[in-house]
Amino acid sequence: MVKSSKMRGEKALMLVFENIRLALSSIKSNKMRSFLTMLGIIIGISSVIAIASLGETSRAVIAKEFEAFGKNRVVIYMPYSEEMRDSDFFTLEDIEYIKTRFGDDIEYLAPSANSSSDISRGRKKGRVNISGVADGYEKMVNMNIIRGRFLTNSDVKSRRPVAVVDKRMAENIFGSIDVVGQTIRVSLDSVPTDVMISGVYEAEPSIFDSMMTSDSTTMYMPYTMFPSQINYMGMIDMKINEEKSSIEVGNQIANILARSKGREPGFYMMETTAGQQGSIDSILGTLSMAIGAIAAISLLVGGIGIMNIMLVSVTERTREIGIRKSLGARRKDILFQFLIEAMIVSATGGIIGTTIGVAISSSISLFLKIPPVISPAIVVIAVVFSAVVGMFFGLYPANRAAKLDPIEALRYE
Repeated sequence: MVKSSKMRGEKALMLVFENIRLALSSIKSNKMRSFLTMLGIIIGISSVIAIASLGETSRAVIAKEFEAFGKNRVVIYMPYSEEMRDSDFFTLEDIEYIKTRFGDDIEYLAPSANSSSDISRGRKKGRVNISGVADGYEKMVNMNIIRGRFLTNSDVKSRRPVAVVDKRMAENIFGSIDVVGQTIRVSLDSVPTDVMISGVYEAEPSIFDSMMTSDSTTMYMPYTMFPSQINYMGMIDMKINEEKSSIEVGNQIANILARSKGREPGFYMMETTAGQQGSIDSILGTLSMAIGAIAAISLLVGGIGIMNIMLVSVTERTREIGIRKSLGARRKDILFQFLIEAMIVSATGGIIGTTIGVAISSSISLFLKIPPVISPAIVVIAVVFSAVVGMFFGLYPANRAAKLDPIEALRYE
């Protein structure tokens, strides 16, 4: 019994290999026709692979940009309108209250103060954006300090005129990055102020660098150096503990601040990096699916091409089919033979299309100077899907071949 079962298995395996051999022989004998048959599959698969890969690459790049901006970061700000009151602005007391109330949920919390100024050092001049922050900001945005130190709590509380500058600015103004302890003159609230450099940071390369039209860089100083903005704070910057939901905690803080100011919950606006990243991912995903669906239409065209050529092949090989049937080939043997041939044509087109798609996405990523992201799962799915397309569209021609009457087939000229 076991021996009989083993023999049947070996016979079935031999039949599979024989059908594969026949399929490859048929493809080799009609190379140009086979290639043109594959062309629709090649174009469809390569388009889908390239679009899917570029979509994944875009998501990875955006995720990296958001990580540099600050993961789980929340900004709460006041909506500017005619109904705005002085009491709606945030105060330092509000900051301290939120720190006390949400101490375990918050890793960083400070007012957001911003300005821009001309800078000078002897005859050297430049332009800089100034951002008022608190100690710990460098951890929130994963800042790379290459010289000196970042701001400390003592710098903030004592309103010490110190700053952390960008490597590029240090090289432009001082000709070196070893500038810790040096001073530069900036304008704070229209008052010329000499500021000592406490540290130098190096900004990570960004995909948005090429879009920047200004040569100015960002300098970080204690937010307490901006008295006019501290008295009328319209924005609070914070980082929520990564174990917590930034959207949930941010909403709680915004509503508590609204109630303390006599406003309805939802009065203060809130933006989170998680929410913004989710929105961008959703847009990119929808766009990739839409474009991918359009590109996939060529797979349908390719499938129809396979059906057409297989029908031609069945007609051309009618006499061959009659001979095989007269020698004992069963209907399912003929069906299996033509199905395998259709699947090989389609799968080969899928492999070629996948290779071209990967090459296209890699070339575009190289041109844009961003690392390509190619999911192995997408590649496997593309090749399998192409084989399924071949099987689906090859089923009708194969079935037609299997139904041929052997006597009529032998008479066919």
